[in-house]
Amino acid sequence: MSEKDSDLKVAAVDDVELSAQPDRTEAGDSSISGARRRSTTRLELWAFYVYYIGNNGLSGFNFGPSQFQNLLFLAGYDPSQPPFTAPCGADTDCVLPYLGRVRDVNSIVLLTNGISFALQAAVLLLIGAWADYGRWRPNITIFFTVLAVAVSFAWLGVDDPSRWQAGVALYILGCTLFAPCMLHSCRLMFVQCALTFWTAAFPGLARDLPEVQDSTEKLIAGEKTPSEHADLESMQRNRISNISFAVCSAGEIVILAVMVGILKGLHSDASTENNTKAFSVLIAFSGGVWLLCALPWFLLEKRRPGLALPAGASMLTIGFKQTWVALRECMRLKQTFLYLIFYFLMGDVLNTTVTVIGTLQNSVVSYSTLQLTLLLIVGIVAQGAGIYLFWLVQKRFQISTKAMLCFNVFWILILTVWGLIGIHTDKFGFKHVWEIWLYQAYYGLMVCPWYAYSQTMISEVFLFFALFSVVGKTSAFIGPLVSSAIITASGNNDNYPFVFLFILGALSTVFLYLVDVGKSRAECEEFIQAEAKREAFADTP
Repeated sequence: MSEKDSDLKVAAVDDVELSAQPDRTEAGDSSISGARRRSTTRLELWAFYVYYIGNNGLSGFNFGPSQFQNLLFLAGYDPSQPPFTAPCGADTDCVLPYLGRVRDVNSIVLLTNGISFALQAAVLLLIGAWADYGRWRPNITIFFTVLAVAVSFAWLGVDDPSRWQAGVALYILGCTLFAPCMLHSCRLMFVQCALTFWTAAFPGLARDLPEVQDSTEKLIAGEKTPSEHADLESMQRNRISNISFAVCSAGEIVILAVMVGILKGLHSDASTENNTKAFSVLIAFSGGVWLLCALPWFLLEKRRPGLALPAGASMLTIGFKQTWVALRECMRLKQTFLYLIFYFLMGDVLNTTVTVIGTLQNSVVSYSTLQLTLLLIVGIVAQGAGIYLFWLVQKRFQISTKAMLCFNVFWILILTVWGLIGIHTDKFGFKHVWEIWLYQAYYGLMVCPWYAYSQTMISEVFLFFALFSVVGKTSAFIGPLVSSAIITASGNNDNYPFVFLFILGALSTVFLYLVDVGKSRAECEEFIQAEAKREAFADTP
């Protein structure tokens, strides 16, 4: 047996033993009194998949931002004319006074997103670690899901562009009443929080699959090599991750088809007023679907206990302490730290790129709800096909998660180059309807697998899955804020942010190529042993 296999075996055995020890989890749970944890059932797994159909992002990341930008566009004015004397048009710039200066509406959307993600950073740094510790995670998922659904229905009362200023004021003071900016920001925060705590269930589901549990027992008995066990668990994680996204895509297609019928019934293309009202109706409908899809997961999820709180920590301090420990231990967890840097930067690049393209897309199609819905259908069909094809290729040729992620990242960078070209030309760069249709297909096929493989990679390089999830959600405020400033400084050229996004994306890719997954497992095994003895969380001398 090689030194690498020996390290892997120690890590696997240690993981089983630690999961069986009461001091690693909340005391008194009979399910962990033995070495075998609660097995993941087929029904529980499908409930996990169905939840994602509801939390699909249609309202929070598609129709919500589009309605927000639509309201800004209707309230804005042409800057070539005296303020508020000429409405915005398809061939004119569109600006509004926002936070002390007149800004392009696309810049306002990005700036608002940045502020929203900054608020998420504060919230998730406080409570994000609760996904790793104690028994809070399922309840928190329910709490934020209900809040997000409630805000979705609140959009029904917001279909008048004259309320945008009240929304900004309320947003700055706090998310308290119903107004457009607040709704977009609050719902974004609630969606991200719900997604963070739902996603945190993923490593446990994979580890407790019957086939993975059987493989672990065979490893301990010496009937299977550590490399074989690690490969099996990695493939099972990829299977769950990819199937969840494929099921989500199939569900979204059905939802979008129903939405097309709703739009026809509302005659959304008959007038601007009808179109604006239709946005709010679609957001509310998505919230209702989410609630229905969430109920099976709320009822069927097995309440697996998390780690016990370290001595001297409380639920109010564990998030900050976990973050501090992770930073303090970064030299011991070098591979994890490399991936953390990559995930922080590339996640921000992708989130901001999609937001910038989304603002350009909304302008190109003149905020048409019907056109945007049809575009989403194309994108979701391509997304399902892309994720499934990536998974088939990986399964057929037994390609590692890192290799698949590297391939995927290349196509994300190509997306930024596509937008970058449009800085000095109107012939290309997300400025024509045909480009938007092509983008939706390209994004689904080549970019969307990021959401599956980046999450799976997290579970392979670090113990604290929720911490990475928090980093991915909270890092997203940097790109929008910088991009908003770039647009304003460039004289409202909406393609200029792609320069920054390409450079940042290319830089982050270097850190991904440096990650060694095998070394990461060995480093994490040492960290697990130290944490089990409470050494990792001990104060440094």
